[in-house]
Amino acid sequence: MKLTDEQMMIQSMVREFSRKVILPTASERDQTKEFPYANLKKMGELGLMGMMVPREYGGEGADTISYVLALSEIAYSCAATAVVMSVHNSIVCESIFKFGTEEQKKKYLPKLTSAEIIGAFALTEPQAGSDPLSQTTSAIRKGNQYIINGTKRFITTGKNSGIVIVTAKTNESIGHKGISAFIVKRENPGMIVGNVENKMGLCASDTTDLIFENCSVPIEDRLGKEGEGFKLAMTALDSGRIGISAQSVGVAQAALDSAIKYSKEREQFGQKISKFQGLRWIVADMATEIEAGRQLMLSAASMKDRGEKFTVQASMAKLFASEMVNRIVAKALQIHGGYGFIKDYPVERFYRDARVFTIYEGTSEIQRVVISNNLFKDKRG
Repeated sequence: MKLTDEQMMIQSMVREFSRKVILPTASERDQTKEFPYANLKKMGELGLMGMMVPREYGGEGADTISYVLALSEIAYSCAATAVVMSVHNSIVCESIFKFGTEEQKKKYLPKLTSAEIIGAFALTEPQAGSDPLSQTTSAIRKGNQYIINGTKRFITTGKNSGIVIVTAKTNESIGHKGISAFIVKRENPGMIVGNVENKMGLCASDTTDLIFENCSVPIEDRLGKEGEGFKLAMTALDSGRIGISAQSVGVAQAALDSAIKYSKEREQFGQKISKFQGLRWIVADMATEIEAGRQLMLSAASMKDRGEKFTVQASMAKLFASEMVNRIVAKALQIHGGYGFIKDYPVERFYRDARVFTIYEGTSEIQRVVISNNLFKDKRG
């Protein structure tokens, strides 16, 4: 796919920023688990926290291809920062822009695009992950308020977010049409940050429970019409899955580059290990897989930009890229030998960070369900 001059300029700008600003402290953040708020503010100043939001609401009005190129560059340096950027942009900002009222757009989007506040999305529950219809969080209308009760689990930026888009059942009896969505502000009484997970990877990105105990939300903060919550969530996840393919490509490229660099420096049997044909073929296969993932990512992004239905392509990009990056980081670690197993080398962090990519925003198994359901759909119907 041929990129435009503007897309290449954005990619180059973000690459330079990512290497100079994000990368130097990525390992430290992995150890301390410090939320990268200062860097996110800088990203807001560069327009990276509202890339696809129109300029009238404080965004950059960029296309999806520019966004995934930028996201990949951030993920190259720090996957934890990239996952915050991804949820914030492709799920929170996009949902408010697509489903929000004009008042909601003017009220929330400028604060989000500037990174004055960071957004989170709360769909998953202790007993409802891949099956959102099983969620039990409820929102009961009382006058001009909705009262939300329930628990959400594995919420990215749950602790550090300024607003959270929350799905809840407003009518238990009508299935997915009885799910609605709400914008819940940090200061809303009754929203409590619960357990902060101690994770394998993405350590600088907090993942928490959010507990709602008679949380009162004004009717003007319902996002979309009552009953549109399931549609909103599925629409958001399509975009989010392209974002995960971009994160996967970024981390995979970082792992490949690290493996090449190490192999040029490491000597065994009287020569650099980069001279051994066996290793060179492994590296060739790694580069080929990364390029395939990149093209699937760009294809899904371009379909979205053209206004075409891209659900299946987003699932394909997410499925392939997320499984690809796990293969790549494993090979990169193997090339490092024993040094790959210690924290002095970034490939150890890449290995841990990449593992969740096949799980969140729909497991690989769920992506296969989405893809196969489309393939077996009766075209005549």
